[in-house]
Amino acid sequence: MSSEGAPGFIPQPALDTLLAAVLRLSRATPSVRFPHPRAPTSLDPFILLAIGVVIVLSGIVWLKLNAFIALMVAGLVVAALTPAENIQRHLVAKGATAQVADARAHDSLGIKLGQKFGHACTQLGLLIAMASIIGSSLLASGGAERIVRSALGLFGESRAPLVFGISGFVLGIPIFFETVFLLLIPIVRAMSLRTGKNFLLFVMCSIAGATMTHSLVPPTPGPLFVAAALKVDMGLMMIGGLLLGLFTASSGMAYAWWLNRHYPIPVPPTEGVQSTTPARVWNEGELPPLWLALLPIFVPVVLISGQTISEATMKGTSFARWMNELGHPTIAVTIAAAIALVTLLWKQKDRLAVRSEMQAALADAGMIILVIAGGGVFGSVLQDTGVGERIQGLAEAHRIAVLPLAFFVTALVRIAQGSATVAMVTSVGILGGFASATTLGFHPLYLALAIGCGSKPIPWMNDAGFWVVCKMTGFKEIETLRSFSLMLALMGLVGFVLVMIAAHFFPLV
Repeated sequence: MSSEGAPGFIPQPALDTLLAAVLRLSRATPSVRFPHPRAPTSLDPFILLAIGVVIVLSGIVWLKLNAFIALMVAGLVVAALTPAENIQRHLVAKGATAQVADARAHDSLGIKLGQKFGHACTQLGLLIAMASIIGSSLLASGGAERIVRSALGLFGESRAPLVFGISGFVLGIPIFFETVFLLLIPIVRAMSLRTGKNFLLFVMCSIAGATMTHSLVPPTPGPLFVAAALKVDMGLMMIGGLLLGLFTASSGMAYAWWLNRHYPIPVPPTEGVQSTTPARVWNEGELPPLWLALLPIFVPVVLISGQTISEATMKGTSFARWMNELGHPTIAVTIAAAIALVTLLWKQKDRLAVRSEMQAALADAGMIILVIAGGGVFGSVLQDTGVGERIQGLAEAHRIAVLPLAFFVTALVRIAQGSATVAMVTSVGILGGFASATTLGFHPLYLALAIGCGSKPIPWMNDAGFWVVCKMTGFKEIETLRSFSLMLALMGLVGFVLVMIAAHFFPLV
């Protein structure tokens, strides 16, 4: 220390000695703040990802733990090992201020896991509970049987897979995939129980259409955001997404046919929210009319679609405000649940039987919500590790052909953190600078479609949609991986190849 910097009445040697003593004391004295214990800051996000994957897979496959326990243990371990610096960088990258990021990074484990669990329940908890009531009511009132009989009479049993595929494809445009699946699964189950076969085929065909439009066609959030960020005309994005979605969904349905032939899965024993099976033989007069049976399905579709359309065309009007309230997925599905329950009360005179039916449905829904929330916690904890930013850095350091980069980066983010929408948003952040026809050599539409296809591979245990399919169908985890996960990976890869071919031969510039 120079003499100019020291107060004149303290000799320099004495000042140096005093400062040295203070430094020794500060190192020896415990801090009054007790931050959450952290792993060394050098712990790489990819290592944390690998640790989480090993815990989840070994817990479910080897130790035979309940999926909720395995997911929460994995989330707890990864959260405990994640350095505070990783969390801070992740939150700042997402737009949080440095002060907020620092405060959240030093929250206790209990606070972190509780907040993430609550967020996951907020997103899907009420939706699953209401959908459980719809499913049980449709089956117990005969509504599902009415729909099945009408569909078989109109299209014939041989075309049922196509009917489910088209239904999912259309419904997936305005509605989240999980909502579409929850609406279709009681009809799928009832159809399979009636025909005695093709449960796996019907389930996968329903998924094939809904999941592709969810990632390719606005106004669902993922493709809507990507199109806006890349400055792709919404009409062109819808046309391109619909055309590509038809091809990719067809490839998924072809895989469904093959898998159902070689590895069929019967309707699982009575378990889960769809525990009521139409074992009784319904007389025609006992069934509700078709319009009433379809009402719980079409009401949320109309309301949610109406919200999107009114927001785009009549924003600010009183009608748009009403539709914004009624068209929220939770409100729309709750209205549908009320209609389904009223139908059940009309057809089922035994009130104790109705009460028992609802108790069973909600009890099973509670376990499903726990599992899905556990998956949400695990996925959110993985995001905190900074694995998304790490992938972004690697991609920027090794810039390669844009379309393959878009596909594989989006797929890596999807695998790492579980959300297709988050994967698409992250990928756009990485590749947005390329988004012009002059730098790409083709229309940015193809980049948007490649990102949408990259969000498909590979859903697994950290994905809420994986657990919705697994628990609502009664599939085992390995069966869900072999059917749902592999089909989405196949559809995404087929879509990517088609985008590459189209961009080469029809660049649109």
